[in-house]
Amino acid sequence: MATRKAALGRGLNALLPPPAREETATDELAGVETPKSRLYHFEERLRLLGRVAEIDIDHIRPNPYQPRKDFDEQALEELAQSIAQLGIIQPITVRALGNNQFEVISGERRLRAARRAGLKRIPAYIREAGSEEMLEMALVENVQREELNPIEVALGYQRLMEECGLTQEQVAEKVGKNRATVANFLRLLKLPPRIQASLRDGTITAGHARALIGLPETVQLRLLQEIEAKQLSVREVEDRVRAWHRAQEKREATKGASSAEPGDAETLQLRAYEDQLRRRLGTRVHIRHRTSSRSGRIEIVYFSDEELERLLALLLGE
Repeated sequence: MATRKAALGRGLNALLPPPAREETATDELAGVETPKSRLYHFEERLRLLGRVAEIDIDHIRPNPYQPRKDFDEQALEELAQSIAQLGIIQPITVRALGNNQFEVISGERRLRAARRAGLKRIPAYIREAGSEEMLEMALVENVQREELNPIEVALGYQRLMEECGLTQEQVAEKVGKNRATVANFLRLLKLPPRIQASLRDGTITAGHARALIGLPETVQLRLLQEIEAKQLSVREVEDRVRAWHRAQEKREATKGASSAEPGDAETLQLRAYEDQLRRRLGTRVHIRHRTSSRSGRIEIVYFSDEELERLLALLLGE
């Protein structure tokens, strides 16, 4: 009977759930995520989005989609010294992950230098971004940097097209260039690895490399050696390329004249026109002429979508 009385004596407490344990600062310090801390982090994330804020540098992780893998150690050290004296001039850009954690979208070089300089907090522009958006923003931000070599820029454009599903036109819009410029950078990736390495190392310029496009690989490599050995200017390389084309034309004209029928001057003239167009466009050209009607067509050969874009840019004067 005594036991029954004790149970009844609980009154309303027997019908109501026990009070929730009060969340304390100890929980958060111990890393225990509570409903209260979850709400705080959500509200804090909303408050910070779209603003520049000082963020604990230990709460920022690198961008897994960072296109640039190699960072010049000397340049990083110089930037770290500048940051130690002057601080961060341009905030980095991060995305909020929740639980007071962030991920770099752009500015990883500044983040690395800030760590070297011993900074504990860093100014950052905070925004929302999905993985694809992060890759796109990181690539766009990266290819707009002045210190990138032409191959890094070309690879950035290529990744924007392949991994973000963009066209050359869309890439051009995002990076603030015209389509012909983007197409010209992409053409550099068709050059032999040896020439791409020279571009990457800075022993030749993009102007040198563009002059070599359209030549047979053996001729390209021979001219590359001459460029590096004699420090040729772009104009000097272009002169040598024109001389090579003229020599080719003479050989072809001699060959054509020996096989042409006497009086076949019109055929030789058409071949000369084809050669001129081939040199101008950097691809094969065929003129199909009907002597009877004095009409015909010009066929311009291309081997890829990129090549078509390049030819269109040339013909349209973009």
